[in-house]
Amino acid sequence: MRKTCILIGAPIDTGQRRPGCLMGPAAYRVAGLGRALADLGHAVEDRGDVVPGPLPETAANPALHALPETLAWTAALREAVQAAFEAGFPVVMGGDHSLALGSVAGAAAHAASIGRPLFLLWLDAHSDFHTLQTTASGNLHGVPVAYAAGRDGFDGFPPFPAPIPPERICLFGIRSVDPEEHAALLLHDVSIIDMRVIDEFGICAPMREFLDKVRAANGMLHVSLDVDFIDPTHAPAVGTTVPGGTTVREAHLVMELLHESGLVTSLDLVELNPFLDERGRTARLMVELAASIMGRKVFDRPTRGFG
Repeated sequence: MRKTCILIGAPIDTGQRRPGCLMGPAAYRVAGLGRALADLGHAVEDRGDVVPGPLPETAANPALHALPETLAWTAALREAVQAAFEAGFPVVMGGDHSLALGSVAGAAAHAASIGRPLFLLWLDAHSDFHTLQTTASGNLHGVPVAYAAGRDGFDGFPPFPAPIPPERICLFGIRSVDPEEHAALLLHDVSIIDMRVIDEFGICAPMREFLDKVRAANGMLHVSLDVDFIDPTHAPAVGTTVPGGTTVREAHLVMELLHESGLVTSLDLVELNPFLDERGRTARLMVELAASIMGRKVFDRPTRGFG
């Protein structure tokens, strides 16, 4: 099915302390994201980079890095993503993962406005289930899933529109979880497909089980793809490298399963730091993965069983 892909630049690197992610949107454009999607038959509209409004006044909190900036980006991205749904399929080009505070909120607001449930697939090495109170680093790229799930502990943030029930959230490929996040996740019915599960059962069965839940509920699906979902030997341009991630082929398989499901309604591409890349290698890989989720295959054929 051909879509109108709305490209939204989110040049954010205030969600963590390693500069460079703000160059991500430009790197995706240079690596040919728009061209790759157009070659698949999709219409492409690049709306440029989002510009946040004035920084809100907040109580001083030295434990949190760049809270006013994060609040401004969250508001601007929520508005931009919600508006993009009126024209097509939002693709948010980041930028660190704090952008999902706004992108997922925009998707949730749109889903609520049309009476459909929103599901969240988090493709990441990290669970990002901290609140403002539990984060030890103070880096706000580690809190978006907790915000989307409606956890307490987000004083100063606007209430999340239609919080996503934990059973509609899937953390896929995770392999780095802080103790506070681990304890909180045990209290919530989030679907956790860590690398141990993938090693034991493979990619397809856990992914299809989650997608079946989305389909049964007539849900919308927001996919947030972090560079560190992929093993850093293949995707080095990220400031939070965690060994043991997916291979390039496994990552493409996830994207192909998502495309075949027909359920994905919005997409984040996050944590690309071009300053850490090797001649654009990671940017090109992320563009290739985005093309896979939008329909590119090595060989088109009817799906069939083998054995």
